[in-house]
Amino acid sequence: MHKTRDLWDDLPEDFFIPVPLDTSNLTALSPFLVPQTHLGSPAIFMGMSAFMFLLIVLGMPINILTVFCTAKYKKLRSHLNYILVNLALANLLVVCVGSTTAFYSFSHMYFALGPTACKIEGFAATLGGMVSLWSLAVVAFERFLVICKPLGNFTFRGTHAIIGCLATWVLGLVASAPPLFGWSRYIPEGLQCSCGPDWYTTNNKWNNESYVIFLFCFCFGVPLAIIIFSYGRLLLTLRAVREDLNNMATLTQKAEREVTKMVVVMVARFLVCWLPYASFALWVVTHRGESFDVRLASIPAVFSKASTVYNPIIYVFMNKQFRSCLLKLLFCGRSPFGEDDDVSGSSQATQVSSVSSSQVSPA
Repeated sequence: MHKTRDLWDDLPEDFFIPVPLDTSNLTALSPFLVPQTHLGSPAIFMGMSAFMFLLIVLGMPINILTVFCTAKYKKLRSHLNYILVNLALANLLVVCVGSTTAFYSFSHMYFALGPTACKIEGFAATLGGMVSLWSLAVVAFERFLVICKPLGNFTFRGTHAIIGCLATWVLGLVASAPPLFGWSRYIPEGLQCSCGPDWYTTNNKWNNESYVIFLFCFCFGVPLAIIIFSYGRLLLTLRAVREDLNNMATLTQKAEREVTKMVVVMVARFLVCWLPYASFALWVVTHRGESFDVRLASIPAVFSKASTVYNPIIYVFMNKQFRSCLLKLLFCGRSPFGEDDDVSGSSQATQVSSVSSSQVSPA
């Protein structure tokens, strides 16, 4: 454990070196020039490299299949599934730029691609992560609008779904672009082999504290509130249906159980992915001068990049229609498990009185 301090007066603006260090020879520890073995053993770097390779091997095919399967099967091209494709595209951006760059850097034990690549990787990974994060909120709000019908006869159409997808990219750019223009910056973090927003330093030139607080509130707090509100209202609506329609009690009880499981999975998945990163960065910003190990920053970064694998597993494979089409695609038109591709994943808006477990699936 050691303390970090702002070494802006001594360092080039492209990076920050955690102390302790020999300030008489700063370039000897540059994360862009030499292996960062002063932060960990070669085995740790190789282990991280292997994990990033695993994320690439698993994450890229799963997300590509999600996009390809939607394009191939017309039944999947409904407005309720647009956001899943949007989520897959965001995941692919993180995998192709973030995970692959991290894999290469960890295998070299330093960020061998240089400062410009660091900014590109930090921006692309943050953009993909923010789009993914906001997509989760849109999925939840979409379910709320379709099932609970808070706007009465309002029909959720493809145009609205496309607007929702575009909104996630706009919000993602709002969150990820500022470091490119002077509000914070993208620098190597953790073991110095992947890049992210600067929450280490305290130099007022970059206003790092305000940027981290902005990310925590705007890109973590607001989406989490939307998810909890939307799924919470969905669950309450199903309970109300069960009480009002005794002849549908069994059906609504089953749907309620499915939604309860879905709510737990979705909220837990959201927190596992983003709470470590958000909490760690916020703690560092609000506890300047406190001792902490900067290598710990690699842990929440890994959690966030791993979302490219378990995002599609949760949001696609839990959808029976998507799962059926994927199996048919992989097994040349025939599902080996007898999946009925006509069940679940209904693309049309339904009344709450006819809700079923398939109609409240994550997708």
